[in-house]
Amino acid sequence: MAAGYKLNQVALSGEKSLKTLVENRRAFTLENCELNLFETLQPSLLVPLTFSDFVITSMLRGKKVMHLFDQPGFDYLPGETVLVPANVTMKIDFPDANRDNPTQCIALALDQNKIQQIVDRLNEAYPREGKHQFWNLQHNQYHFLNNLELAQTLNKLIHICSGSALGKDILADLTLQELIVHIIQTQNLAAVEDGAYFHDDSPLAFVISYIRANISEKIQVDELSEKACMSRTSFYRAFKREFSLSPLDFILKEKIKKAKHLLSESKASISDICYQLGFSDLNYFGRQFRKSEGISPSQYRNVSSNDK
Repeated sequence: MAAGYKLNQVALSGEKSLKTLVENRRAFTLENCELNLFETLQPSLLVPLTFSDFVITSMLRGKKVMHLFDQPGFDYLPGETVLVPANVTMKIDFPDANRDNPTQCIALALDQNKIQQIVDRLNEAYPREGKHQFWNLQHNQYHFLNNLELAQTLNKLIHICSGSALGKDILADLTLQELIVHIIQTQNLAAVEDGAYFHDDSPLAFVISYIRANISEKIQVDELSEKACMSRTSFYRAFKREFSLSPLDFILKEKIKKAKHLLSESKASISDICYQLGFSDLNYFGRQFRKSEGISPSQYRNVSSNDK
């Protein structure tokens, strides 16, 4: 099934340097951020962890079960990121951790003033489409899969913070700007997928509704830019800036999402589903489905039927 892009693994702490077997911590402190590397080597339950700053966490190895905001616990795996506001306590289970299978996770603590400076600059230099629409980090979109850009930026930041390059604070600040942009874009896309991306005065929200209502058709970018009352170039740039996806990539993503629903909920043949969703080539549909989900449409149908 679909999974997020995994971060590069970081070498584990040597046996002699371990101070504890539960959330052993290595820290790299810079001017506007602190990179923490946590490792756990034995099973543990409800381990509390609190930061005084906003924290971006991302799994490198193993599995945790996270408990946040009085919500049910959820599995936390490599390829995923979780955002935790300042002074919010995480409670973490490590059901499978041992010396042969340790968990490893980063926690990047960011200075809130630095975050605000980045967001203010975004709103000033790259205003969002629609009145009263502003760039901002959303605390309700706190658990998501890494896309390629987010994983690459986190890898870069880990390398900078844990390295010894001259001017690492400057390099880290530049990379933090990229990171905040990619997180906001990821949150925007997650809001779309959750049905929470509604803005009455946003042309992009209107376009998304149009795409979903006409997902079985062959939708052209020129058609969408007209619906948004924007030039093709301005529309493409605004869409990519909002979601880190091109309009055509988004349409394909929505078609695959609809295909998954039809494969699991209907008895229509795979070829019928392919053509029903506006694909003209069954092989192309199969390749794109496998690229997105990691398995073929027929395998997805079999897994879905077994899960019922």
